[in-house]
Amino acid sequence: MTSKAEATEAFVWMWLPGATEPVVAGRLDQDGDRLLFTYGASYRRRKDAIPIYEPELPLREGVIEPINGLSMPSCIRDGSPDAWGRRVIINRLTGKKPDAAGIPDISELTYLLQSGSDRIGALDFQASATEYVPRLAAEASFEELLAAAELIEKGLPLTPALDQALNHGTSIGGARPKALIDDGEKKFIAKFSSSTDTHSVVKAEFIAMKLATACGLNAAPVSITKAAGKDVLLIERFDRILSEDGWTRHAMVSALTMLGLDEMMARYASYEDLAEIIRRRFTAPKETLKELYGRICFNVLCGNTDDHARNHAAFWDGKMLTLTPAYDICPQGRSGNEATQAMLIKGDNRMSTLATCLAAAPDYHLKEGEAAALIEAQIATIAANWDDICAQAELSPVDRKLFAGRQFLNSFCLQGLDGHKALQDAFHAARETLIAGGDA
Repeated sequence: MTSKAEATEAFVWMWLPGATEPVVAGRLDQDGDRLLFTYGASYRRRKDAIPIYEPELPLREGVIEPINGLSMPSCIRDGSPDAWGRRVIINRLTGKKPDAAGIPDISELTYLLQSGSDRIGALDFQASATEYVPRLAAEASFEELLAAAELIEKGLPLTPALDQALNHGTSIGGARPKALIDDGEKKFIAKFSSSTDTHSVVKAEFIAMKLATACGLNAAPVSITKAAGKDVLLIERFDRILSEDGWTRHAMVSALTMLGLDEMMARYASYEDLAEIIRRRFTAPKETLKELYGRICFNVLCGNTDDHARNHAAFWDGKMLTLTPAYDICPQGRSGNEATQAMLIKGDNRMSTLATCLAAAPDYHLKEGEAAALIEAQIATIAANWDDICAQAELSPVDRKLFAGRQFLNSFCLQGLDGHKALQDAFHAARETLIAGGDA
Protein backbone atom coordinates (compact mmCIF):
# COMPACT_ATOMS: atom_id res chain seq x y z
CA MET A 1 0.00 0.00 0.00
CA THR A 2 2.71 2.47 0.95
CA SER A 3 4.76 2.11 -2.22
CA LYS A 4 1.64 2.44 -4.39
CA ALA A 5 0.60 5.60 -2.56
CA GLU A 6 3.96 7.31 -2.98
CA ALA A 7 4.10 7.88 -6.74
CA THR A 8 5.83 11.20 -7.42
CA GLU A 9 5.66 11.20 -11.22
CA ALA A 10 3.58 9.76 -14.04
CA PHE A 11 4.03 9.84 -17.81
CA VAL A 12 1.14 11.01 -19.95
CA TRP A 13 0.54 8.94 -23.06
CA MET A 14 -1.77 10.24 -25.79
CA TRP A 15 -3.54 8.91 -28.86
CA LEU A 16 -3.07 11.52 -31.58
CA PRO A 17 -5.97 12.10 -34.01
CA GLY A 18 -6.53 8.98 -36.13
CA ALA A 19 -3.86 6.95 -34.30
CA THR A 20 -4.47 3.46 -32.93
CA GLU A 21 -1.38 3.45 -30.68
CA PRO A 22 -0.36 6.04 -28.06
CA VAL A 23 2.81 8.09 -27.84
CA VAL A 24 4.33 9.58 -24.72
CA ALA A 25 3.48 13.29 -24.56
CA GLY A 26 5.02 14.41 -21.30
CA ARG A 27 5.45 13.97 -17.56
CA LEU A 28 3.52 14.92 -14.45
CA ASP A 29 5.56 15.73 -11.34
CA GLN A 30 4.36 16.11 -7.78
CA ASP A 31 5.29 19.55 -6.40
CA GLY A 32 3.87 19.81 -2.90
CA ASP A 33 0.09 19.79 -3.36
CA ARG A 34 0.34 20.52 -7.09
CA LEU A 35 0.98 18.50 -10.21
CA LEU A 36 3.27 20.15 -12.78
CA PHE A 37 3.42 19.11 -16.42
CA THR A 38 6.31 19.08 -18.90
CA TYR A 39 6.07 18.07 -22.57
CA GLY A 40 8.70 15.63 -23.77
CA ALA A 41 11.20 16.98 -26.29
CA SER A 42 10.52 14.07 -28.64
CA TYR A 43 6.79 14.83 -28.56
CA ARG A 44 7.33 18.52 -29.27
CA ARG A 45 9.44 17.58 -32.31
CA ARG A 46 6.62 15.53 -33.84
CA LYS A 47 4.97 17.18 -36.85
CA ASP A 48 1.60 15.74 -35.81
CA ALA A 49 1.87 16.77 -32.14
CA ILE A 50 -1.07 18.69 -30.68
CA PRO A 51 -1.46 20.39 -27.30
CA ILE A 52 -3.21 18.18 -24.75
CA TYR A 53 -5.49 21.19 -24.35
CA GLU A 54 -5.12 24.92 -24.93
CA PRO A 55 -4.95 27.32 -23.24
CA GLU A 56 -4.25 25.10 -20.22
CA LEU A 57 -1.33 23.05 -21.58
CA PRO A 58 0.05 24.88 -24.63
CA LEU A 59 2.61 22.93 -26.63
CA ARG A 60 5.83 24.54 -25.43
CA GLU A 61 9.12 23.84 -23.72
CA GLY A 62 9.53 23.89 -19.94
CA VAL A 63 7.46 23.21 -16.84
CA ILE A 64 3.80 24.27 -17.04
CA GLU A 65 2.09 25.13 -13.77
CA PRO A 66 -1.67 24.69 -13.25
CA ILE A 67 -3.69 27.79 -14.15
CA ASN A 68 -6.14 29.74 -11.97
CA GLY A 69 -4.73 28.37 -8.72
CA LEU A 70 -5.70 24.77 -9.56
CA SER A 71 -3.80 21.91 -7.97
CA MET A 72 -3.44 20.07 -11.30
CA PRO A 73 -4.31 20.68 -14.95
CA SER A 74 -8.07 20.22 -15.26
CA CYS A 75 -7.66 18.47 -18.63
CA ILE A 76 -5.57 15.84 -16.82
CA ARG A 77 -8.17 15.60 -14.04
CA ASP A 78 -10.74 14.83 -16.75
CA GLY A 79 -8.92 11.51 -17.20
CA SER A 80 -8.79 10.71 -13.49
CA PRO A 81 -11.38 8.49 -11.79
CA ASP A 82 -14.35 10.03 -10.02
CA ALA A 83 -16.31 8.72 -7.04
CA TRP A 84 -16.99 5.15 -8.18
CA GLY A 85 -13.53 4.56 -9.64
CA ARG A 86 -11.94 5.85 -6.46
CA ARG A 87 -14.07 3.50 -4.37
CA VAL A 88 -12.83 0.55 -6.43
CA ILE A 89 -9.19 1.64 -6.13
CA ILE A 90 -9.47 2.25 -2.38
CA ASN A 91 -11.04 -1.20 -2.05
CA ARG A 92 -8.16 -2.78 -3.95
CA LEU A 93 -5.47 -0.99 -1.96
CA THR A 94 -7.10 -1.32 1.47
CA GLY A 95 -10.00 -3.78 1.21
CA LYS A 96 -12.27 -1.16 2.82
CA LYS A 97 -14.83 1.56 2.12
CA PRO A 98 -13.56 5.11 1.51
CA ASP A 99 -15.08 6.30 4.81
CA ALA A 100 -13.67 3.45 6.90
CA ALA A 101 -11.30 4.23 9.76
CA GLY A 102 -7.60 4.27 8.94
CA ILE A 103 -7.90 4.90 5.18
CA PRO A 104 -4.68 6.74 4.19
CA ASP A 105 -4.62 9.71 1.86
CA ILE A 106 -4.18 8.55 -1.73
CA SER A 107 -2.48 10.93 -4.13
CA GLU A 108 -3.94 11.98 -7.45
CA LEU A 109 -0.95 10.43 -9.21
CA THR A 110 -1.79 7.10 -7.59
CA TYR A 111 -5.39 7.31 -8.78
CA LEU A 112 -4.12 8.04 -12.30
CA LEU A 113 -1.69 5.12 -12.26
CA GLN A 114 -4.06 2.65 -10.60
CA SER A 115 -7.12 3.25 -12.79
CA GLY A 116 -7.94 1.41 -16.00
CA SER A 117 -6.30 2.39 -19.29
CA ASP A 118 -9.46 2.59 -21.41
CA ARG A 119 -10.45 5.91 -19.90
CA ILE A 120 -12.63 8.59 -21.45
CA GLY A 121 -10.78 10.66 -24.03
CA ALA A 122 -7.35 10.08 -25.54
CA LEU A 123 -5.02 10.01 -22.51
CA ASP A 124 -3.52 7.32 -20.30
CA PHE A 125 -0.98 7.40 -17.49
CA GLN A 126 2.03 5.15 -17.07
CA ALA A 127 5.02 4.75 -14.78
CA SER A 128 7.31 4.44 -17.84
CA ALA A 129 8.18 6.93 -20.57
CA THR A 130 9.38 4.22 -22.96
CA GLU A 131 7.05 1.22 -22.51
CA TYR A 132 3.27 1.43 -22.71
CA VAL A 133 1.60 -1.34 -20.69
CA PRO A 134 -2.20 -1.04 -20.74
CA ARG A 135 -4.15 -1.98 -17.62
CA LEU A 136 -6.75 -4.18 -19.25
CA ALA A 137 -9.87 -5.93 -18.02
CA ALA A 138 -10.29 -9.61 -17.33
CA GLU A 139 -13.22 -11.30 -19.02
CA ALA A 140 -16.28 -11.21 -16.78
CA SER A 141 -20.02 -11.64 -17.20
CA PHE A 142 -22.57 -8.98 -16.22
CA GLU A 143 -23.47 -11.17 -13.25
CA GLU A 144 -19.87 -11.27 -12.06
CA LEU A 145 -19.48 -7.51 -12.52
CA LEU A 146 -22.69 -6.91 -10.54
CA ALA A 147 -21.46 -9.18 -7.75
CA ALA A 148 -18.17 -7.27 -7.67
CA ALA A 149 -19.99 -3.92 -7.54
CA GLU A 150 -22.06 -5.11 -4.58
CA LEU A 151 -18.92 -6.17 -2.70
CA ILE A 152 -17.41 -2.72 -3.34
CA GLU A 153 -20.52 -1.02 -1.96
CA LYS A 154 -20.29 -3.17 1.18
CA GLY A 155 -16.59 -2.40 1.58
CA LEU A 156 -15.57 -6.04 1.16
CA PRO A 157 -12.41 -7.05 -0.72
CA LEU A 158 -12.67 -8.60 -4.19
CA THR A 159 -11.11 -11.74 -5.54
CA PRO A 160 -8.15 -10.96 -7.85
CA ALA A 161 -10.19 -11.92 -10.95
CA LEU A 162 -13.16 -9.72 -10.05
CA ASP A 163 -10.82 -6.90 -9.08
CA GLN A 164 -9.17 -6.98 -12.50
CA ALA A 165 -12.54 -7.09 -14.25
CA LEU A 166 -14.06 -4.19 -12.34
CA ASN A 167 -10.86 -2.12 -12.50
CA HIS A 168 -11.48 -1.63 -16.22
CA GLY A 169 -14.18 0.91 -15.38
CA THR A 170 -12.30 2.84 -12.69
CA SER A 171 -11.21 5.54 -15.12
CA ILE A 172 -14.80 6.43 -16.09
CA GLY A 173 -16.36 9.38 -14.30
CA GLY A 174 -19.42 9.41 -12.08
CA ALA A 175 -20.58 8.04 -8.77
CA ARG A 176 -22.63 4.98 -9.79
CA PRO A 177 -21.37 1.38 -10.11
CA LYS A 178 -20.18 0.80 -13.67
CA ALA A 179 -17.89 -1.16 -15.96
CA LEU A 180 -16.66 -1.01 -19.56
CA ILE A 181 -17.94 -3.48 -22.14
CA ASP A 182 -16.45 -4.27 -25.57
CA ASP A 183 -18.43 -6.37 -28.07
CA GLY A 184 -15.74 -6.19 -30.75
CA GLU A 185 -17.43 -3.57 -32.93
CA LYS A 186 -18.67 -1.12 -30.32
CA LYS A 187 -17.69 -0.11 -26.81
CA PHE A 188 -20.16 0.59 -24.02
CA ILE A 189 -20.30 1.94 -20.50
CA ALA A 190 -22.46 -0.34 -18.36
CA LYS A 191 -24.20 1.28 -15.39
CA PHE A 192 -25.59 -0.99 -12.69
CA SER A 193 -28.34 -0.64 -10.16
CA SER A 194 -27.04 0.32 -6.70
CA SER A 195 -28.01 -1.27 -3.40
CA THR A 196 -28.92 2.22 -2.17
CA ASP A 197 -31.42 2.94 -4.98
CA THR A 198 -34.93 3.70 -3.77
CA HIS A 199 -36.27 3.62 -7.34
CA SER A 200 -34.99 2.45 -10.71
CA VAL A 201 -32.32 5.06 -11.38
CA VAL A 202 -31.03 3.03 -14.31
CA LYS A 203 -34.45 3.04 -16.01
CA ALA A 204 -34.93 6.77 -15.30
CA GLU A 205 -31.70 7.53 -17.16
CA PHE A 206 -32.67 5.22 -20.03
CA ILE A 207 -36.04 6.99 -20.40
CA ALA A 208 -34.47 10.46 -20.21
CA MET A 209 -31.79 9.64 -22.79
CA LYS A 210 -34.35 8.13 -25.16
CA LEU A 211 -36.65 11.14 -24.77
CA ALA A 212 -33.74 13.51 -25.36
CA THR A 213 -33.05 11.81 -28.68
CA ALA A 214 -36.76 11.96 -29.55
CA CYS A 215 -36.61 15.71 -28.86
CA GLY A 216 -33.95 16.05 -31.55
CA LEU A 217 -31.01 16.39 -29.18
CA ASN A 218 -27.70 14.69 -29.98
CA ALA A 219 -27.63 12.14 -27.16
CA ALA A 220 -25.53 8.99 -26.86
CA PRO A 221 -27.40 5.80 -27.89
CA VAL A 222 -28.59 3.70 -24.93
CA SER A 223 -30.14 0.29 -24.35
CA ILE A 224 -31.19 -1.62 -21.29
CA THR A 225 -30.70 -5.24 -20.30
CA LYS A 226 -30.85 -7.40 -17.18
CA ALA A 227 -28.31 -9.44 -15.26
CA ALA A 228 -28.96 -11.40 -12.07
CA GLY A 229 -32.45 -9.90 -12.03
CA LYS A 230 -31.12 -6.33 -12.01
CA ASP A 231 -31.24 -3.59 -14.62
CA VAL A 232 -28.09 -2.68 -16.56
CA LEU A 233 -27.92 0.46 -18.70
CA LEU A 234 -25.61 0.33 -21.72
CA ILE A 235 -24.38 3.66 -23.13
CA GLU A 236 -22.56 3.51 -26.45
CA ARG A 237 -19.20 5.26 -26.25
CA PHE A 238 -18.68 8.15 -28.64
CA ASP A 239 -14.99 8.72 -27.87
CA ARG A 240 -13.92 5.52 -29.64
CA ILE A 241 -13.99 4.89 -33.40
CA LEU A 242 -13.15 1.50 -34.92
CA SER A 243 -10.88 1.91 -37.95
CA GLU A 244 -9.29 -0.67 -40.26
CA ASP A 245 -6.16 -0.59 -38.09
CA GLY A 246 -7.90 -0.74 -34.71
CA TRP A 247 -9.54 1.59 -32.21
CA THR A 248 -8.87 5.31 -32.37
CA ARG A 249 -9.58 7.67 -29.48
CA HIS A 250 -11.17 11.11 -29.53
CA ALA A 251 -9.47 13.64 -27.26
CA MET A 252 -12.05 15.24 -24.95
CA VAL A 253 -12.25 17.93 -22.30
CA SER A 254 -15.06 18.69 -19.87
CA ALA A 255 -16.87 22.00 -19.54
CA LEU A 256 -15.17 22.33 -16.17
CA THR A 257 -11.83 22.32 -17.99
CA MET A 258 -13.06 24.74 -20.65
CA LEU A 259 -14.17 27.10 -17.88
CA GLY A 260 -10.79 26.85 -16.12
CA LEU A 261 -12.29 25.42 -12.92
CA ASP A 262 -11.98 22.38 -10.68
CA GLU A 263 -14.38 20.56 -8.33
CA MET A 264 -13.81 23.11 -5.56
CA MET A 265 -14.93 25.90 -7.92
CA ALA A 266 -17.66 23.96 -9.73
CA ARG A 267 -20.47 25.99 -8.14
CA TYR A 268 -19.31 28.96 -10.22
CA ALA A 269 -19.71 27.06 -13.50
CA SER A 270 -22.09 28.97 -15.75
CA TYR A 271 -23.92 28.15 -18.96
CA GLU A 272 -23.49 31.81 -19.93
CA ASP A 273 -19.71 31.45 -19.77
CA LEU A 274 -19.86 28.15 -21.66
CA ALA A 275 -21.96 29.81 -24.37
CA GLU A 276 -19.29 32.51 -24.73
CA ILE A 277 -16.61 29.83 -25.21
CA ILE A 278 -18.81 28.15 -27.83
CA ARG A 279 -19.07 31.41 -29.75
CA ARG A 280 -15.28 31.84 -29.79
CA ARG A 281 -13.74 28.39 -29.87
CA PHE A 282 -16.21 25.81 -31.22
CA THR A 283 -16.89 24.45 -34.67
CA ALA A 284 -20.44 25.25 -35.86
CA PRO A 285 -21.10 27.75 -33.03
CA LYS A 286 -24.65 28.69 -34.10
CA GLU A 287 -25.86 25.09 -34.20
CA THR A 288 -23.95 24.23 -31.03
CA LEU A 289 -25.55 27.09 -29.09
CA LYS A 290 -29.01 25.88 -30.05
CA GLU A 291 -28.11 22.30 -29.09
CA LEU A 292 -26.81 23.38 -25.68
CA TYR A 293 -29.90 25.50 -25.07
CA GLY A 294 -32.09 22.53 -25.93
CA ARG A 295 -30.17 20.39 -23.44
CA ILE A 296 -30.63 22.95 -20.67
CA CYS A 297 -34.39 23.12 -21.28
CA PHE A 298 -34.66 19.34 -21.46
CA ASN A 299 -32.74 18.93 -18.18
CA VAL A 300 -35.26 21.23 -16.51
CA LEU A 301 -38.22 19.34 -18.00
CA CYS A 302 -36.94 15.86 -17.09
CA GLY A 303 -35.66 16.72 -13.61
CA ASN A 304 -31.96 16.23 -14.30
CA THR A 305 -30.39 18.60 -11.77
CA ASP A 306 -27.04 16.80 -11.90
CA ASP A 307 -25.96 18.80 -14.97
CA HIS A 308 -22.59 19.77 -13.47
CA ALA A 309 -19.73 20.91 -15.65
CA ARG A 310 -18.08 17.49 -15.95
CA ASN A 311 -21.35 16.21 -17.42
CA HIS A 312 -20.78 18.39 -20.50
CA ALA A 313 -17.82 17.82 -22.79
CA ALA A 314 -16.27 18.63 -26.14
CA PHE A 315 -13.98 16.82 -28.54
CA TRP A 316 -10.59 18.53 -28.96
CA ASP A 317 -8.67 18.27 -32.25
CA GLY A 318 -5.72 20.40 -31.23
CA LYS A 319 -7.23 23.64 -32.48
CA MET A 320 -11.02 23.67 -32.09
CA LEU A 321 -13.72 22.20 -29.85
CA THR A 322 -16.82 20.28 -30.94
CA LEU A 323 -19.67 19.44 -28.56
CA THR A 324 -19.93 15.72 -27.78
CA PRO A 325 -23.24 13.88 -27.68
CA ALA A 326 -25.15 14.40 -24.42
CA TYR A 327 -24.64 11.86 -21.64
CA ASP A 328 -25.54 11.33 -17.96
CA ILE A 329 -29.04 12.79 -18.39
CA CYS A 330 -30.42 11.26 -15.22
CA PRO A 331 -33.52 12.61 -13.42
CA GLN A 332 -32.80 13.13 -9.73
CA GLY A 333 -34.98 12.30 -6.75
CA ARG A 334 -36.79 15.29 -5.22
CA SER A 335 -37.94 15.79 -1.65
CA GLY A 336 -39.87 18.95 -2.55
CA ASN A 337 -40.97 20.71 -5.72
CA GLU A 338 -38.30 23.43 -5.77
CA ALA A 339 -35.11 22.50 -7.59
CA THR A 340 -31.95 24.09 -8.95
CA GLN A 341 -29.57 23.13 -11.73
CA ALA A 342 -25.94 22.33 -10.95
CA MET A 343 -24.76 25.07 -13.33
CA LEU A 344 -25.85 28.70 -13.32
CA ILE A 345 -28.27 29.41 -16.18
CA LYS A 346 -28.56 33.21 -16.24
CA GLY A 347 -26.53 35.50 -13.99
CA ASP A 348 -26.66 34.01 -10.50
CA ASN A 349 -29.94 32.20 -11.25
CA ARG A 350 -29.90 28.42 -11.44
CA MET A 351 -33.58 27.75 -10.66
CA SER A 352 -35.03 24.77 -12.54
CA THR A 353 -37.78 26.74 -14.26
CA LEU A 354 -38.78 27.47 -17.81
CA ALA A 355 -38.83 31.18 -16.96
CA THR A 356 -35.11 30.96 -16.19
CA CYS A 357 -34.55 29.21 -19.52
CA LEU A 358 -36.48 31.86 -21.43
CA ALA A 359 -34.50 34.64 -19.75
CA ALA A 360 -31.31 32.99 -21.02
CA ALA A 361 -32.50 32.62 -24.64
CA PRO A 362 -30.58 35.66 -25.99
CA ASP A 363 -27.30 34.05 -24.88
CA TYR A 364 -27.97 31.38 -27.51
CA HIS A 365 -29.02 33.81 -30.26
CA LEU A 366 -32.67 32.85 -29.79
CA LYS A 367 -35.63 35.20 -29.57
CA GLU A 368 -38.08 34.57 -26.76
CA GLY A 369 -40.69 33.24 -29.18
CA GLU A 370 -38.20 30.84 -30.75
CA ALA A 371 -37.15 29.60 -27.31
CA ALA A 372 -40.77 29.13 -26.23
CA ALA A 373 -41.48 27.15 -29.41
CA LEU A 374 -38.45 24.93 -28.78
CA ILE A 375 -39.60 24.22 -25.21
CA GLU A 376 -43.18 23.58 -26.29
CA ALA A 377 -41.96 21.09 -28.91
CA GLN A 378 -39.95 19.25 -26.25
CA ILE A 379 -42.97 19.10 -23.95
CA ALA A 380 -45.16 17.68 -26.73
CA THR A 381 -42.49 15.14 -27.67
CA ILE A 382 -42.11 13.93 -24.09
CA ALA A 383 -45.87 13.37 -23.85
CA ALA A 384 -46.11 11.69 -27.27
CA ASN A 385 -43.27 9.23 -26.59
CA TRP A 386 -43.83 8.61 -22.88
CA ASP A 387 -45.89 5.40 -23.04
CA ASP A 388 -43.71 3.76 -25.69
CA ILE A 389 -40.38 4.49 -23.98
CA CYS A 390 -41.71 3.48 -20.55
CA ALA A 391 -42.83 0.20 -22.14
CA GLN A 392 -39.35 -0.29 -23.65
CA ALA A 393 -37.93 0.15 -20.16
CA GLU A 394 -40.49 -2.28 -18.70
CA LEU A 395 -41.08 0.37 -16.04
CA SER A 396 -43.04 -0.82 -13.03
CA PRO A 397 -46.35 0.91 -12.19
CA VAL A 398 -44.80 2.20 -8.94
CA ASP A 399 -41.82 3.83 -10.69
CA ARG A 400 -44.02 5.07 -13.53
CA LYS A 401 -46.24 6.86 -11.04
CA LEU A 402 -43.15 8.26 -9.29
CA PHE A 403 -41.55 9.56 -12.49
CA ALA A 404 -44.65 11.03 -14.15
CA GLY A 405 -45.18 14.63 -13.11
CA ARG A 406 -42.64 14.30 -10.31
CA GLN A 407 -39.25 13.98 -11.97
CA PHE A 408 -40.50 14.43 -15.54
CA LEU A 409 -42.61 17.60 -16.03
CA ASN A 410 -42.62 18.64 -12.39
CA SER A 411 -45.02 21.57 -11.92
CA PHE A 412 -42.21 23.70 -10.41
CA CYS A 413 -41.02 24.16 -14.01
CA LEU A 414 -43.84 26.74 -14.44
CA GLN A 415 -42.82 28.90 -11.48
CA GLY A 416 -42.66 32.55 -12.61
CA LEU A 417 -43.77 31.76 -16.17
CA ASP A 418 -46.08 34.72 -16.69
CA GLY A 419 -47.39 35.82 -20.08
CA HIS A 420 -46.89 32.44 -21.75
CA LYS A 421 -50.36 30.90 -21.57
CA ALA A 422 -49.83 28.65 -24.60
CA LEU A 423 -46.69 27.20 -23.06
CA GLN A 424 -48.40 26.75 -19.68
CA ASP A 425 -51.38 25.02 -21.30
CA ALA A 426 -49.11 22.71 -23.30
CA PHE A 427 -47.20 21.81 -20.13
CA HIS A 428 -50.36 21.06 -18.12
CA ALA A 429 -51.81 18.92 -20.91
CA ALA A 430 -48.57 16.95 -21.30
CA ARG A 431 -48.22 16.47 -17.56
CA GLU A 432 -51.74 15.09 -17.35
CA THR A 433 -50.90 12.68 -20.17
CA LEU A 434 -47.88 11.38 -18.23
CA ILE A 435 -49.82 11.05 -14.99
CA ALA A 436 -52.77 9.34 -16.69
CA GLY A 437 -50.34 6.88 -18.26
CA GLY A 438 -48.82 6.20 -14.86
CA ASP A 439 -52.27 5.39 -13.48
CA ALA A 440 -53.11 3.10 -16.36
